[in-house]
Amino acid sequence: MTSRTRPAGAVALAAVLLAAATGCGDGGAPAVGTPTPQGTAGRTAAPSAAPGGASAPAGFTLVASGDVLPHDSIIRRAAQDAGGDGYDFAPMFSGVKSVVSGADVALCHMETVYGRDGGPYTGYPAFKSPPEVAAALGATGYDSCSTASNHTLDDGAEGLGRTLDALDRAGVRHAGSARTAEEARRPTLLKAGGATVAQLAYTYDTNGYPMPEGQPWAVRLLDERKVIADARAARAAGADVVVVSVHWGSEWQTEPDERQLSLGRALTASRSGGRPDIDLIVGTHAHVPQAYEKVNGTWIVYGMGDQIAGDMINHEGVLDPRGNQGSIGRFTFNPPRNPGGRWEVAKAEFVPQWFDTGRGRVVNLGAADASDPRHAEIRDTIRKVVMSRGAAEDGLVMGR
Repeated sequence: MTSRTRPAGAVALAAVLLAAATGCGDGGAPAVGTPTPQGTAGRTAAPSAAPGGASAPAGFTLVASGDVLPHDSIIRRAAQDAGGDGYDFAPMFSGVKSVVSGADVALCHMETVYGRDGGPYTGYPAFKSPPEVAAALGATGYDSCSTASNHTLDDGAEGLGRTLDALDRAGVRHAGSARTAEEARRPTLLKAGGATVAQLAYTYDTNGYPMPEGQPWAVRLLDERKVIADARAARAAGADVVVVSVHWGSEWQTEPDERQLSLGRALTASRSGGRPDIDLIVGTHAHVPQAYEKVNGTWIVYGMGDQIAGDMINHEGVLDPRGNQGSIGRFTFNPPRNPGGRWEVAKAEFVPQWFDTGRGRVVNLGAADASDPRHAEIRDTIRKVVMSRGAAEDGLVMGR
């Protein structure tokens, strides 16, 4: 992704960055659904009673959010929040912690890779983030993160490995990149309510970086046939619900591009035994909010926007506030009506959010003070984009 921070008084540098290869740039210089009950993947909710006294599997709620993109300014903020002793990213997420930890399973997108303990750490164009990000994701309540992006190979196999190691230490699962061929073959399976949920993750590219020598499986690249084959393999491994996290689309474009639309149609149309192979698609990469749409009976979030990022400079070299706007998707799944049937989305919600770069905090706009004209304006902007492809007609509502 290409998101950049405007360096103070450096027009020439901005021009260089705009000419650079695609990469997420640095930020420098910011009727409502009800919250879901608290729970995390790995905890199984008590089964409900079925007619005749038999136990029916419990439903669950899933949330998914956009790019975590630690630009230089974000790293500096984390150092400040740590009081001069390391880095603390958890305060940045505090505004949405209740949304994330309140779901039965919560998915994030870790856009960048981590540097060595103690640094050096860098923002755009080749990111190396402090590994303390992983601890903040775990503390916020995320259960698993997609790690396939155009920045996954910014620091080669070493950076990829450090990232997954840090997520493991934080108790956060991951999908989309791998340290071994065996790890690459295994689907990421999570327990949620009475269901087993698979997270699969893919990226359109790695900014031209080749796969590490002898490791063609290191990053999952986006390919229709591969995604469908992996989804079917996840089903065979026990997944009741298959979620595909995909890094795709055109940066700074609120409308989904033709590749997103055509691939979305193809993936949601794929079926085995009359049952869809994929139950939910959640997208990242565009840096701006994109629409939600129900296609072939399956919800697609084309783009959730950035969750954590510095002030963003678009392709025209202009500070673009949309780069700090986004949404969290929240989907409540009910168990199938008949054995072997599909887990259905009973409720679909979006929670509008905004990263206030001045304070270095994510703001839950669904629960924010409605009297603040700035919050109201941003919330309405996000809602208009999210609903732009008729999602309201299929039942999508704003949550808090």
